[in-house]
Amino acid sequence: MISDEPQVCEAGEHTEDIWWTVEYDTVSCTNVFAAQRIFVVGIGFFSLCFLMTSLGGQFSAKRPGDSPFTVRAEVLGGQEYRGVLRKISDMLEVIMKRMDALSKLGNSTETHRLDELSSALDRIQPIGLVERIQAIAQNMSDMAVRVEQILQRSMANNRVRDGTLGQCEIPKDPRYPDCPSKMDWMRARWTSDPCYAFYGVDGSDCSFLIYLSEVEWFCPPLAWRNQTATPTLKPPPKSRAVFQSDIGTLLEQVGTGKESLSFMKRRMRRLAAQWASAARRLDDKLRNHWRDQKRLLSILVHVGFLTEESGDVFSPKVLKGGPLGEMVQWADILTALHVLGHNLKISVSLKELHGDHSDCLYVVVHIAGLKAHLTCVCRFLGVPPGRGSCPLTGPLPFDLIYTDYHGLQQMKQHMGLSLRKHKCHIRVIDTFGTEPAYNHEEYATLHGYRTNWGYWNLHGQQYMTMFPHTPDNSFMGFVAEELNETERLNIQRNKINNMAVVYGKEASMWKGKEKFLAILHRYMEIHGTVYYETQRPPEVPAFVKNHGLLPQQELQQLLRKAKLFIGFGFPYEGPAPLEAIANGCIFLQPKFNPPHSSLNHEFFRGKPTSRKVSSQHPYAEQYIGRPHVITLDFNNSEAFDATVREIMTINVEPFLPYEYTCEGMLERVHAYIQNQVSLKVQPNQQDFCSAEAPFPPVNLSRIWPSSPPSPFILMPNSSILTWASNATSYTSWPPLSALRLLASLEGQSCVSACQSAGLICEPALYRFINIKEAFSA
Repeated sequence: MISDEPQVCEAGEHTEDIWWTVEYDTVSCTNVFAAQRIFVVGIGFFSLCFLMTSLGGQFSAKRPGDSPFTVRAEVLGGQEYRGVLRKISDMLEVIMKRMDALSKLGNSTETHRLDELSSALDRIQPIGLVERIQAIAQNMSDMAVRVEQILQRSMANNRVRDGTLGQCEIPKDPRYPDCPSKMDWMRARWTSDPCYAFYGVDGSDCSFLIYLSEVEWFCPPLAWRNQTATPTLKPPPKSRAVFQSDIGTLLEQVGTGKESLSFMKRRMRRLAAQWASAARRLDDKLRNHWRDQKRLLSILVHVGFLTEESGDVFSPKVLKGGPLGEMVQWADILTALHVLGHNLKISVSLKELHGDHSDCLYVVVHIAGLKAHLTCVCRFLGVPPGRGSCPLTGPLPFDLIYTDYHGLQQMKQHMGLSLRKHKCHIRVIDTFGTEPAYNHEEYATLHGYRTNWGYWNLHGQQYMTMFPHTPDNSFMGFVAEELNETERLNIQRNKINNMAVVYGKEASMWKGKEKFLAILHRYMEIHGTVYYETQRPPEVPAFVKNHGLLPQQELQQLLRKAKLFIGFGFPYEGPAPLEAIANGCIFLQPKFNPPHSSLNHEFFRGKPTSRKVSSQHPYAEQYIGRPHVITLDFNNSEAFDATVREIMTINVEPFLPYEYTCEGMLERVHAYIQNQVSLKVQPNQQDFCSAEAPFPPVNLSRIWPSSPPSPFILMPNSSILTWASNATSYTSWPPLSALRLLASLEGQSCVSACQSAGLICEPALYRFINIKEAFSA
């Protein structure tokens, strides 16, 4: 039965350390005694910082009911000293702002009150170490509250004297309805984040209004402020990215210190010649299409899952049989971006994400002659200091940011409001994919799709997967090693028909597999690469020849001899089966009945997808298939026995899909950058930072051919529609010339309908068929 629902397809293939420095200038002040008192308070705080750091103490988080400056002391582990410094720095910034303001008041009454406050440190007589720290902290908290009260009264008096009180009244403008409530919020909470003080907020209503009208957007511009025209941004220089084959600078940027990084660098070196050869071929292929359009981009790559803050469970397991798929993909992404000629900044720690101290702008607070360099405002991401409550006022220093879910969460904590504004520049490397129901925060919350991942409200194609799981996401992929002609001939001559290699480096993967291993052993010599330290793992049967964990080159040699590469059902969707097929192996894998998903399998539970995984490697099953890939129910002993005997008679050549070659990945990544990033030098075709233009434009349908007007025509001898060549052209990526429109069976998905016709479902083209003319065509 044919439905009226059109389906659109595309023709084609598929912690930082905080540094404090103190300098002394000549003091010129009307009240030297007050200045000295402020100086004493400041030095006292630096002493407190040193004491807390040395002893491993830490200020705990503020508790309900505490004043804005309340801090408490607890003696904790020495590893948390950086948290101490960060909290002390935050509080110092705010208090010193007030001190600075007080020192300029020149009011004898307020100076007398300040003298009383500054003498508080001298009255502390603690008994023990912990009591001393607690007393100092409580005393400073009380002092800060009283300083705040003095400052507010003094500022009000000054505003009356200066005649500016009326200027700082809350404007009543219907265009800015949130201004009064935001003013109330600022009065109560402006000390909650030092970024407000960074932008000049000092506790006065005037500073609140200036901030809310010039940094944020909740209040109208103030007439008495010097309003300057918004500077016109100069267009970016038309520097052109060129292919580069030398990976020396890339290896230096990746860094050292983790086994995961060493693994990635070894892979980069091993494949360097293949990347260089692929770059030359692609350069020749695309020479006439992109030579004048390929703008040099600045790209940040933050690998969040390798940071210490995320736990980095991968690095310790690199040499113990742990998963390597994510590191394989990240190594290839970095190499592809580098070879394409773009400027990369690579981060595998929060310290690197924040930038080193040479990239920092120091905020200087003057307190009656004391210059305290308190906060390093790093230009790496360009965000102000603090907890992310204030927006980034300047442009994002990167055209693109590649990260993962861990990195996305880390950047949210660092960037705060700025992330919301600039998240269209982010690409999330997501192994298993994120479906729309999990990505849309409101929908996910209301309908039970909320997980620890997802709910970021990104465009679906900002998620980039290892395999083409779903058209809702973009396919990033990775590469497998390619063979030259000589290697291909040697493999075919040296294949051992009765040799099998098992896909499973951890002993736990072999549990419960004795039955079909015994059947396989009747016909083939079985080899394993299971990690062990001293004793052979008991889970591996005695008839299996276990080589232990092999370096990549030795594993490649083993695969070039073997006829069969067999999977046990786990790990899911890794790179190893493609590498085995590329070396001339047949991949035998189990079929899952019912399919595994987040609804019935613990591994997928919590992942932002409900995709049903029909086998260990659905891509190999669906897009490669026989004779290179055979999928069957391993519980059927007779079918398993017959399949093993059949495999011994099949001759296959090494096979690697183009999309997993170096050239294929370079071409794909280049296409994404050219068509998904807003470039000044060409019309943008799929810009996640701009609202999508409505289609069709006004009156466009009147000039379409046929009656009734439609931009579609039937393909010869087919029921499939295509975009009419004489219809008005419209900028699109993928191009409209690739669009094929067909009707699905009732209940059939776009993916299934297009796949049955040898096509690919392409959501980017939906906007061109969600029009009445498509249904009447």
